[in-house]
Amino acid sequence: MKKLTTISLIAVLFLLSCQKTELVSSNFATNDDAVSSILSPRDMSSLMLPRSDDYPSIPQDPKNPITAEKVQLGQLLFHESRLGQTPKQQQGLHTYSCATCHHAEAGFQSGMSQAISEGGNGFGVTGELRIPSPLYSTANLDVQPIRTPTVLNTAYSEVILWNGSLGGTGVNLGTEANWKVSDGTNNNFLGMQGLEGGGVAALKKHRLTPDTVWLASVPEYKNLFDLAFPDVPEAQRVSSLNVSLAMAAYQRTLLPNEAPFQKYLQGDPRAMTADQVAGMNLFFGKAKCAKCHNGPSLGTVQFFALGMADMQQGVFGAVNIAPGNTESKGRGGFTGKAADLYKFKVPQLYNLKDAGFYGHGGNFTSIEQVIRYINTAVPQNANVPATQLAKQFVPLNLNDDEIAKLVAFVKDALYDPNLSRYAPASLPSGDCIPNNDAQSKIDRGCQ
Repeated sequence: MKKLTTISLIAVLFLLSCQKTELVSSNFATNDDAVSSILSPRDMSSLMLPRSDDYPSIPQDPKNPITAEKVQLGQLLFHESRLGQTPKQQQGLHTYSCATCHHAEAGFQSGMSQAISEGGNGFGVTGELRIPSPLYSTANLDVQPIRTPTVLNTAYSEVILWNGSLGGTGVNLGTEANWKVSDGTNNNFLGMQGLEGGGVAALKKHRLTPDTVWLASVPEYKNLFDLAFPDVPEAQRVSSLNVSLAMAAYQRTLLPNEAPFQKYLQGDPRAMTADQVAGMNLFFGKAKCAKCHNGPSLGTVQFFALGMADMQQGVFGAVNIAPGNTESKGRGGFTGKAADLYKFKVPQLYNLKDAGFYGHGGNFTSIEQVIRYINTAVPQNANVPATQLAKQFVPLNLNDDEIAKLVAFVKDALYDPNLSRYAPASLPSGDCIPNNDAQSKIDRGCQ
């Protein structure tokens, strides 16, 4: 994707000026002065996402260069339920995949407040109808006490998870004393970024143990491993590490570059409505959202305490929530530093509409609720001391009309309607995507 030059931006603004009357009558934005004052040519260029096949323009781990063959392999493995090889209960064998909790229909989140990996039953439309299997004990359900983060736009984050614990580079340099086997952070010693090294940890945590013998016996997989890792000795190509590296390469290409805002940045003046542009101006102006949400993903590797509620036992069906769990302590639960307690990584903002639940605790059920919460800046969580709250967490004094326009921008202008292009049509195993349990097969039409 070519970046906008100053000349091309001037041409776009000139076009807007010439067509002002026509565009206003069509409910499209034309306030060139507001646009140019809020977003300079340099700003617009810095916010643009590359094409998913423009590998040189996509941030990547130097130890895992992106190739087309690696992406193709990773796409299949990410959705492959045959990796569910060592379940807690035999009924879960070959029924779940990475995509069970990170699928296109929910913006590569789960569509639930608390995602269920192994032990879940069903899917629904966006993952919203996945429930605990009646065959599973509650103790054996693979659930986490925090909302599953999206893998969309993770190319722009060297470390992953709400506490940023996975990844051996960037902000995690200096935290080596806290890398341990029990939570998988020992994989940070591989010296790779979160998606690469963290992938190894995630495979182990969720018992997605690659059956290397089976993978090597499937011609399509064997051929892709050979093409994706030609510099690795043939006998070592099909391995857990290379499974993780292939999936990481694939995840780096999950870019919502067909969202209206992206088309607008590319020079299409009709891509966003007047309300969405007004919301954009608020986002980068009065509402000060861009102070934390910036860059191509509109998310940063920074950690802030906003006093949002943690996931609660029984709320929205959540189970296995231990009091005082490490996850609810945010960055501080990983670093052990009091100054980091209750601070969570700034999330990216694309394709939130299908997620259904918001905040690290999954306690908000609409984008508007989140924006109103930030607008009033009244903390929910009594466990978070006022001294820990971010200095940016202050009332914004937005009125209802401004809130509605800000919602229009975040909800619709940042929404790519075609994320299904990133999911495979089928798998070499023939299993159902993204889950292979009996009810999911019915829900997904795999019968």
